[in-house]
Amino acid sequence: MPRYEFKVIPAPRKSEKARGAKTTEERFALVLTTVMNEMGRDGWDYVRADTLPVDERVGFTGTKTTFQNMLVFRRILADEASVAPAPEAAPVVPRLGPAEVPTGAAPAVGPALAAE
Repeated sequence: MPRYEFKVIPAPRKSEKARGAKTTEERFALVLTTVMNEMGRDGWDYVRADTLPVDERVGFTGTKTTFQNMLVFRRILADEASVAPAPEAAPVVPRLGPAEVPTGAAPAVGPALAAE
């Protein structure tokens, strides 16, 4: 089984203006696509997006909880990427052989006995 390393980065928060991307959704999708393609060029596979809580300091003694959107990526460890995966074993399929020929005399066959 391959071993992975993971990388977690903040999800983009702002979209950028781009030719052909008119709506906010289209611009945001373009920024996200750019980030994912850059990570993919470096060998990272996208796993998922998570929203995680973070406790932040407020003033001298206070804290507040905010939530951060993170993108999770993984790739196979470099030392394992050079090792070819082991071939899977062929499934064991039962084989039928030739019928066995009984040796010795066949049992005597006679009339059926009446039940008493």
